Amino acid sequence: MALQGAPALALENITVTFAARDSNDTRYTALKDATLTVAPGEFVSVVGPTGCGKSTLLNVAVGLLEPSSGSVKVFGEPLVGLNQKAGYLFQTEALMPWRTGLDNVTAGLEFRGVSREEAVRRAEDWLARVGLAGHGHRYPHQLSGGMRRRVALAQTLILDPQIILMDEPFSALDIQTRQLMENELLELWSADRKSVLFITHDLEEAISLSDRVVVLSAGPGTHPIGEFSIDLPRPRDVAEIRLTPRFVELHTNIWHAMKDEVLKGYARTRIQ
Repeated sequence: MALQGAPALALENITVTFAARDSNDTRYTALKDATLTVAPGEFVSVVGPTGCGKSTLLNVAVGLLEPSSGSVKVFGEPLVGLNQKAGYLFQTEALMPWRTGLDNVTAGLEFRGVSREEAVRRAEDWLARVGLAGHGHRYPHQLSGGMRRRVALAQTLILDPQIILMDEPFSALDIQTRQLMENELLELWSADRKSVLFITHDLEEAISLSDRVVVLSAGPGTHPIGEFSIDLPRPRDVAEIRLTPRFVELHTNIWHAMKDEVLKGYARTRIQ
């Protein structure tokens, strides 16, 4: 049973250690004593250097990766196995190419035993909500990158998860399509205020979308080094909000906090 007042998601002192590829070092610590919470209805973005462990953190949150130490709690209850209260939108395409857009969206409901008729009714509603009414008969290869992202978003949200985990979901899109998708995400999120943990390498995207931005250190031993409350008014247009003085001020402050870590991460990739 969920505990009243508990965070939707609480990662507490998470350490994740892997066997290293380098034979001279048998272990690699991706995360070290990392603590992060997401409140019910809160939109939190995580930014940090390339390769710092952002996706590792998300995989721990969804239950795909068990931490070496530390704990994960979902609405106050310890996470055991997969996070059944979370929907996960991957960075890479996760659509089934042999199924139409409609059938990709219905898949999760059908796996849960929902009748075909009811699943189709709900899927058509969600396709309309993400701007794809009338396109459900098309297969993934017949859709643009932005349209496939919309199908994936509908595929995730149709299951009504209480927590949405997103791993750089718009990174492969052109800037115009990306901003359209960001605005659509905010519109859908504002309707029922799910808890969101959003991974991105784009600081502007993080500030535009979020209630709070968490900055990670460079690896190894990645951990949060700062968090910033985003007090920009809602509703937001992600293109217009970036022109405001407060946005520029927030961007400057957060960039100063993460600049040295980005340089460390870049230096490390050059050495490798």
